[in-house]
Amino acid sequence: MSLSNKLKRMKSHIIKEEQTVKAEKETLAIAGWGDAHVIPYVLGDQHCFIREVSYPLDYQHGRHSFLEIKEAVDAWNDWDGQHPLSAKGMKTNDLFFFDTETTGLGGGVGNTIFLLGYARMLADQVIVRQHFLPAPGNEVALYASFLEQVDYTTLVTYNGKAFDWPQVKTRHTLVRDHVPKLPTFGHFDLFHASRRMWKHTMESVKLVNVEKDILGIERQEDVPGFLAPMIYFDYLERQDPEGILKVMEHNEKDILTLITLYTHLSHHILQKNQDSTDRERIEVAKWLDYIGEKEKSTQAYQQIAENDSSIVGVEAKHALAFHYKRKKQWQEAIQLWGEVCENGSDRYKKEAHLELSKYYEHQAKDYPLALTHAQYAAELLAETNEMISKRLNRIKRKLGN
Repeated sequence: MSLSNKLKRMKSHIIKEEQTVKAEKETLAIAGWGDAHVIPYVLGDQHCFIREVSYPLDYQHGRHSFLEIKEAVDAWNDWDGQHPLSAKGMKTNDLFFFDTETTGLGGGVGNTIFLLGYARMLADQVIVRQHFLPAPGNEVALYASFLEQVDYTTLVTYNGKAFDWPQVKTRHTLVRDHVPKLPTFGHFDLFHASRRMWKHTMESVKLVNVEKDILGIERQEDVPGFLAPMIYFDYLERQDPEGILKVMEHNEKDILTLITLYTHLSHHILQKNQDSTDRERIEVAKWLDYIGEKEKSTQAYQQIAENDSSIVGVEAKHALAFHYKRKKQWQEAIQLWGEVCENGSDRYKKEAHLELSKYYEHQAKDYPLALTHAQYAAELLAETNEMISKRLNRIKRKLGN
């Protein structure tokens, strides 16, 4: 037999052996997982597990079905303003709902991500896909499997800007020579949005609390997130996937909640939610004001001021008066601050009296009224501060002259 034929035969044996080894690895890897929608991903001498589940678009997760996110994205595209959560110019499948599970809450290279999970909206279903690290030393397979199908415009996370994505970047750095680059993207962090919306009505805006109190989601037999690292270390020791599957289910629910939460927040901000509370409406108006959407915030404040006689309505009138002040619409501002002086909390009464004092001193030159309002403001303070003292003395000198 010629040397060439011998080499060909040897090559065929090597290929068969590699295929046999790969098949054995896949069989070994999947053992014990049962019917859990889990398949192995093998890359060289490394492997990871991939779990994939799907949901129909009419699936109801809390207060919203997944169909409603398309309505939210369409509404953003019809909206002519700017907002940190705006999906203008996007489609629903541009949103990448992302969450991780790690071996600890700290940062740095000592903290390992053992589960990368995400959801995508397709034309007829929602796909949740999770990539699991079966043991240290398999991160090339983990990130290669994750990045080979990733195609997204905007991440949607819960505290992902501060925790999840910095951790991904740190771990990716360790294997970047062997896996695809991390894509560039936008980022909607719903933790910051939730804190802005509900910090006044909730002691904690942890995702599990927002689920229960805001979105109407009740978890049954859920593994608490803080137990995930211990369950992972137990898996490494015993190779029993029962606990890890519970962690995967927890992660899956977190990801699905991001879809519902983004829908819910969008409805509030775009004022499509008829069930918004007074406090939620005022927080939306304040948020619009903060980001520079002055006309839209003015409209939001006007709606609240006209239809709400509670303390929130007074708060809206107080904020609306500042809008009129900026436009030098003094009569409108004075009328609203007068109502705040009668019906507001001590804080808003004090601020309204001060604004009226400024108006009567500098605009109307009515020093007696300016002094009266300054004195009212001073009475509402626990102790007269330097600013009030200077104002009182200045107005008194003007009265003397």
